[in-house]
Amino acid sequence: MDRVPVLKLEDLLIVSIQIDLQDQSVLMLQEDLADAIVQNRARGVIIDITAVEIVDSFIGRMLATIASISRMLDAETIVVGMRPAVAITLVELGLSLGGVRTALNLEKGVAMLKESSLTGPATSAAAVPG
Repeated sequence: MDRVPVLKLEDLLIVSIQIDLQDQSVLMLQEDLADAIVQNRARGVIIDITAVEIVDSFIGRMLATIASISRMLDAETIVVGMRPAVAITLVELGLSLGGVRTALNLEKGVAMLKESSLTGPATSAAAVPG
């Protein structure tokens, strides 16, 4: 079974989906990505779906789940390279991909993450009284 590679670029992780994802490969990707976020202290994850031609509810849920896992590990997720047909299909399926930001391409996704690191996190944690 093929694993989806997780590449490191400074404090960002890049996942380029080039294979048809099956249930088992998605579970491995989720685990690999969670481990990589912690090991590399990544603050951002970019998922490149340029090669994805067909999307279904499974892929949509997978993207939302990965974004949720990343958020819990203090990393922001951006999906890049979405084709118009994929966007239309996601809307038709009623999948909003809550918590997932999008960008047209990898370059714009990296710029978005760099910009958000300059302006700070979108939400701040409450201070714990000491």
